[in-house]
Amino acid sequence: MLYPLKFKPILKEKIWGGDKLKSKSKVDFSQKRIGESWEISGINGAISIVQNGVLAGQTLSQLISEFKTELVGKAVFEKFNSEFPILIKFIEAQDNLSVQLHPSDTLAKKRHNSFGKTEMWYITEAEPNAELIVGFKEPITFDRYKESLSKGELEDVLNKIKVEEGEVFFIKPGLVHAIGAGVTLAEIQQTSDVTYRLYDWLRVDKEGHSRELHTELALEAIDFQVNSDYKIEYDSIFNSKVSLVDSPYFKTNFLEINRRIFLDYSSVDSFVIYLNVGTQTAELIHNENSFMLSPMETILLPACIKTIELKSSGTKLLEISI
Repeated sequence: MLYPLKFKPILKEKIWGGDKLKSKSKVDFSQKRIGESWEISGINGAISIVQNGVLAGQTLSQLISEFKTELVGKAVFEKFNSEFPILIKFIEAQDNLSVQLHPSDTLAKKRHNSFGKTEMWYITEAEPNAELIVGFKEPITFDRYKESLSKGELEDVLNKIKVEEGEVFFIKPGLVHAIGAGVTLAEIQQTSDVTYRLYDWLRVDKEGHSRELHTELALEAIDFQVNSDYKIEYDSIFNSKVSLVDSPYFKTNFLEINRRIFLDYSSVDSFVIYLNVGTQTAELIHNENSFMLSPMETILLPACIKTIELKSSGTKLLEISI
């Protein structure tokens, strides 16, 4: 009964969002400044709903309950049971996101009964001179950090880097970071919505309120050292998988295709997710059925499906599994 599954995007209004993700809504265009499109989510209050085929209208949680290992894989089900282990998003920053970080599994479990958040970014668009903030310019002490925060000088110690389309970044727990204005990206992360906000550019919402900061909560979680392993270097090879991230939380490959290719997952004990991060449509073929994957669309291949074909005249995909 299972087949490649598409889910209804869950659009999130954000003070820093823009207009590019609005096109993902087929119904509601009333939302302003869409910052995030949650493509596949198992987070309470934002559970993804199937939008294609005979299972349309079913939630991701219902599918896991009914199909178990057939949907997610034996090892994944044994480890996570009814929890879906990753959250897939597209993010558009029309303005700077807050400077923030995420706690580790240990700290998140202790404080929030949640997973921590390890994540990766694939830059789909970047306006000229668009930037990310990733870590500090140089190692700083706890006292120097608190001083810069109290004096409103945090920007002075943060590491800012210019970014371009196609670049990949791996954001570990504790790493201070922010997505800058003019950046659109795909994000793969652990199933967690725990974020510690350090600085929000003195912004206020439409009611004139500043967003909550988590200054004290963040202190125990921050990595004060300089990290140089956040950027993933890779070379694209047409019609061949290129590994981007191989972590305990998720595995991500890059796949640029310009013809029809065959993929065998007989040795993979996991679901597989495809994100189309290119500019052309891809076609996924299974049991002589065709599933079209437009740019900025996402599809989940259940673990019980072991062979498929992909076809495109030229697009870029992210392939994610556990």
